[in-house]
Amino acid sequence: MKLTAAVVAAAVLSSSVAMAAMPKSYQVTGPVLEVKGDVVTIQKGKEKWEIARDKDTKVTGDLKVGSKATIFYQMKAASIEVKGAEKSKAPEKK
Repeated sequence: MKLTAAVVAAAVLSSSVAMAAMPKSYQVTGPVLEVKGDVVTIQKGKEKWEIARDKDTKVTGDLKVGSKATIFYQMKAASIEVKGAEKSKAPEKK
């Protein structure tokens, strides 16, 4: 019985940790301005948003210019460039 409880507790804990590591999801809704093979452009207020899509993007309904759509997305870094930290000068002793 204790073993079963321990296994269940470990499964719950590991799934909680995995969910915490997932990037936050966002959404934007507006009229579709343009549909290309790998990009959908949507109007949000006065801004035009270009959102990439790929073969795994699920599309429900007829995605075409003029239709109103809600796009669910996550932000993902394409690359990260780290610059060397500036060396601070030690205060001069008097």
